[in-house]
Amino acid sequence: MLFIDSTLPTVASNLAVEEALLESAEQGNWGYEYLRVWQAHEVFAVIGRGSRFSQEVNAAACADAGISVFRRISGGAAIVAGPGCLLYAVMLSLRLRPELQMVDVAHEFVMQQMVAALKPIAPQLTYAGTCDLVIDGCKVSGNSLRVRRDWLLYHGTLLLDMDLQNIDRYLNHPPREPEYRQHRRHHDFVANIGCSAAVATQQLKHQWQAVVGDVDLPLELTDELVQQKYTQDSWNKQR
Repeated sequence: MLFIDSTLPTVASNLAVEEALLESAEQGNWGYEYLRVWQAHEVFAVIGRGSRFSQEVNAAACADAGISVFRRISGGAAIVAGPGCLLYAVMLSLRLRPELQMVDVAHEFVMQQMVAALKPIAPQLTYAGTCDLVIDGCKVSGNSLRVRRDWLLYHGTLLLDMDLQNIDRYLNHPPREPEYRQHRRHHDFVANIGCSAAVATQQLKHQWQAVVGDVDLPLELTDELVQQKYTQDSWNKQR
């Protein structure tokens, strides 16, 4: 598995490169499993592939504060990220791991890996719901996936030292929630892990056995997706 530490210049390009890598792999132009991390240097919101923009995002608050809202290619509910949030992705071969074609198996596999990676720095960490990492009943990581024919993209957030008030500011209460949430507001439901991005990254690299190698990212396709999709309201706010 390759390790890719690449925070691209814009949020749109960071989202687009994950789709570009998935498409490249499906077309036979990329043959490596990878672990990628990138960091949020501004506050932004991301909604799931099937999310309703007006339902999950506080559109007025985002507009007033100049907060951009994007849509990702995986499912799940809306998230807010910003400084102090580490974002990660793993892309896994379904030819090598055919059992991961079953979504529940894929969730369990990746969550077990993430718990094992982070337990040394967060001993109380476990996972709950479908794919949340939690500490003492508070969510510290939200995750989602996209399954294609031969490859699986699994990605999520790690709240390390983020201003958690931003989640209440810019998101509405989700239209669906895991039982363990118990109708809590965002600020009462989420928590920070409390470590640096460097420490969390090292733990992930060790658990996934990801190694640094020469990587030629599909930047041409990434740029096309940015221009045609990730900067367009027709994609980001279509519902």
